Amino acid sequence: MSKEIPLISGQYYHIYNRGNNGENLFIEERNYQYFFNLYIRYIYPIANTYAYCLMKNHFHLLVRMKSVEDLTGFENLSGLDTPDYSKPFSNLFNAYTKTINKTYQRTGSLFQKPFKRILVYSDIYLMHLVNYIHRNPQKHGFTDDFRAYPYSSYQPIYKQKSSRIEGQQVMDWFGNPKSFAEYHEQSNETEIQHLIEDD
Repeated sequence: MSKEIPLISGQYYHIYNRGNNGENLFIEERNYQYFFNLYIRYIYPIANTYAYCLMKNHFHLLVRMKSVEDLTGFENLSGLDTPDYSKPFSNLFNAYTKTINKTYQRTGSLFQKPFKRILVYSDIYLMHLVNYIHRNPQKHGFTDDFRAYPYSSYQPIYKQKSSRIEGQQVMDWFGNPKSFAEYHEQSNETEIQHLIEDD
């Protein structure tokens, strides 16, 4: 499984990464919001987001690259037959690193390179991945209950809150909030672990 597979228009991907040498990405609460702000700037114009989870030392995303037609006006991508969708992700990580380095008097790379990406190739994989992403902070001991974890998309989707993520489409995959919650009751790590490296 290549970590540097191309990001292609219209395809779903699991994108994830961790701190370089196991270093924390988020030192204090305000860092999470700053990352979200940069994500809105760099990633929302080029990808739809279906699930996310930010944890102290790593993160997971489920995204779908927008069609070329929907990139009109986006700097360096619009008008290209095969746009480089990985560039905005690199810009996001570089911008975040620059601020963290300045704020906390550190130097060098913050994120591992290259960032990891896996093509999501089936509907059942999509549902497994949503479950996996949302349960991740409990798996790693960052919370006792993943449902209450503040830096994931579980609550916005479950409560059907208005947000920038594609929550309604995710809910459609599961059918309704009850089915969504029930699906999350069970860990499906055995079904998906062979597709995850270094998590």
